[in-house]
Amino acid sequence: MMVCRSCGSRNEAEIVAEMMIHFPFSGLKNLDKPGIPAFPTLAVCLACGFTEFTITEDALRPLTEGVRYSAEA
Repeated sequence: MMVCRSCGSRNEAEIVAEMMIHFPFSGLKNLDKPGIPAFPTLAVCLACGFTEFTITEDALRPLTEGVRYSAEA
């Protein structure tokens, strides 16, 4: 079991989550971008609520491409 990086507790749980990642809106910019579905496993500290997760390569690829596109536009 891991130690919480926030409070040092060893009281953590792994929980599967479903989330939709959206690009930030700036006026009309990024309004046409679809959300990116992700299903990460969350490491949740049951003492303080600090949560960490890693998204899969399938979700990371369009996120990386979208951020690169947004920076160029």
